[in-house]
Amino acid sequence: MAARAGKLRRVSSPGRSHPTRAVRRRRAALLGVLVAALVAGAAVGAGGGSESGGASAPTTMTDSGAGVPSTALEQARAEVARMPLRQQVGELLIIAFPGTRAPGYVLRALHEGRVAGVILFGGNAPSAASVRALTASLRRGAGSGPPPIICLDQEGGTIRTLRFAPSTVGQAGQRTPAAARAAAAATARGLRNVGVNVVLGPVADVAAGTRGSIMASRAYPGGASAVAASVRAATAAYLHAGVLPVVKHFPGLGGATVNTDDTPATIGRSRAQLAADLLPFRTAIDAGVPLVMLNHARYPALDAARIASQSHTIATDLLRGELGFDGVAMTDSLEAAAALRPTGGDVGAGAVRSLRAGADLLLMTGPGSFPLVRDAVTATARRSPAVRARVAEAAARVLALRRTGLGR
Repeated sequence: MAARAGKLRRVSSPGRSHPTRAVRRRRAALLGVLVAALVAGAAVGAGGGSESGGASAPTTMTDSGAGVPSTALEQARAEVARMPLRQQVGELLIIAFPGTRAPGYVLRALHEGRVAGVILFGGNAPSAASVRALTASLRRGAGSGPPPIICLDQEGGTIRTLRFAPSTVGQAGQRTPAAARAAAAATARGLRNVGVNVVLGPVADVAAGTRGSIMASRAYPGGASAVAASVRAATAAYLHAGVLPVVKHFPGLGGATVNTDDTPATIGRSRAQLAADLLPFRTAIDAGVPLVMLNHARYPALDAARIASQSHTIATDLLRGELGFDGVAMTDSLEAAAALRPTGGDVGAGAVRSLRAGADLLLMTGPGSFPLVRDAVTATARRSPAVRARVAEAAARVLALRRTGLGR
C-alpha cells in the first residue's frame, strides 16, 4: 500500500516446472478470448523493448510464466537439497534496514546465504549516487553467490522510493497501454542505472466500479480489460529491460476501501466479480511475469477463514492450480496491520502461515522482524516435514530465479 513518510514499510506451495496440457489449453483459449480486448496492449507490449534505451540485454524468460527455465529449477532443487536448513530458510527472506549504508549484519547475512535480498525505502535512497554505491555494496556482500534481490516500490507519481527517478506520472495517469509501456521502460532504465533489479509493480488491481477504492489513485484506469492491456504492456517493457516485475496485489485489491497497512480489509465481491478482477493477473502470467505479490485482504467468496496471503485456497489452488502460475509468489509486508491481526501481532507466526499457504518470498519491512521470522520458520520446519518440504521447494524456486533472472 502507499508509503508513509519517516516509517519503514513495504509498500507458493510446490508447483509444476511446466504447465500441464490443460493449463496450456486454458491459456490458449484465454488468449483467444482476449484478442479483441488486448490487441492494442499486445502490440504495444511486444514492442516495449524498442525504447529501452541503454538498458542491458533482456532477461531470459520462458513462456511458462515461471520466469526461469525448468532445467534451472531442477538444478536449484539439487543445490537446495545440499544446503543446511538456515540457508534454505534464507532464500525465503527479504529484509529492510535503515540508512544509506548496509549494516554489517545485512552484508554478513547476504554472504552466508541467510537472506535472499533487501527492500529499499526513501531513507535508503536520497540520491542516485548513494543508491548506486549501496547496491554495489550489497552485490559485493553476496560474494560468489547468486545476485541478491534488490527491490523497491516505483509505481510512479507519489509512489516512488527513488524520488529522482521515473515515472513522475502514476499508473492512474497512464491512460493507454502505450503510456504504460513507456513509463515502465523509463522506470526500468532508472532502476538499472542505480543497481535495482526488482520492481514491486505493476499494480494489476481493478479499481473501477468500487466507490472509494483505496487503489483508485494507483491502478490503471478502466475496467478489467483495459487494466489487463496496460499490465501486459508494462510487464513486457520491464522484462525486456532486465528488471523483474512483481505484479500485485493478488487476487485483486481494487475492491478495498481501506489500506491493509493500517487495518484489516474485507472485499465482499462475488465469485463472478472476483473472476473479472483476475483478468489482469491472468494476462501478466501469460506475458511471463516472474513474481506475483499476495495481498492481505480477506475474500469471503474465496476463503471465509484466511486472508489472501495466508490462504492455501488463494495462494496455491487459485494462483497456481487455476491460473497456472509457476513463478515466485511473495507476500506483501508481513508487518501490515491486516497481516498481523490473524496471529495477534506475531509476525513469525504470520510468516509461517503464508509459507504453508504457498508464498515463496516473505517480505519484511522493519529490521526487527528478521530474527523473528527466521526463527519461526526454522523452528516450524524442524518440527514439520511438510513445512520442511515447503521451505525446500520455495527456496529452489527463489534460487532459480536469482540465478537466471537477475543481472550482476
